[in-house]
Amino acid sequence: MKAYSFGQLFPRDTAVYFGPRTIVVILAILNLVGTVRSCIHIFAPDSGAESIAGMDVTVDGGSNVIALLAQWGGAQLLESLIIWVVLFRYRGLVPFMMLIVTLEQVIRTLIGDFKPLTSAHTPPGAVATNFLLPICVLALVASLYVRRQFRNVAAVESD
Repeated sequence: MKAYSFGQLFPRDTAVYFGPRTIVVILAILNLVGTVRSCIHIFAPDSGAESIAGMDVTVDGGSNVIALLAQWGGAQLLESLIIWVVLFRYRGLVPFMMLIVTLEQVIRTLIGDFKPLTSAHTPPGAVATNFLLPICVLALVASLYVRRQFRNVAAVESD
């Protein structure tokens, strides 16, 4: 079996991850941040819109912005919960979750380009996306690597 395998994205055995352990740690760190971010959007009185992102929520429709950010936080929390389940029970899906996290950063970048946000300062999420996208791409590629000691086993699994 080759050192890199796209078969890692959709493994037959979802309990076993054949890639580098560091990717599991990277995904856990990314997900910890994502879990905290989602909880801020859900539970902060302004969903973090003004207090963190610098958006003026005192304007007409400001409460709608707060509500939409809270709903987005709910979607983020669901993604985080799925990633926690993968990390603790279905490790074989780590490469697939890295693909999802990477695509999320790509989508955020594209949407931010054609629908830019107006705020008092650049929101931390916008800065983080620019920083995280290359890290996620590298982690995704690395997650497809099959460690040497598993290459024969992984070859059987991907057939």
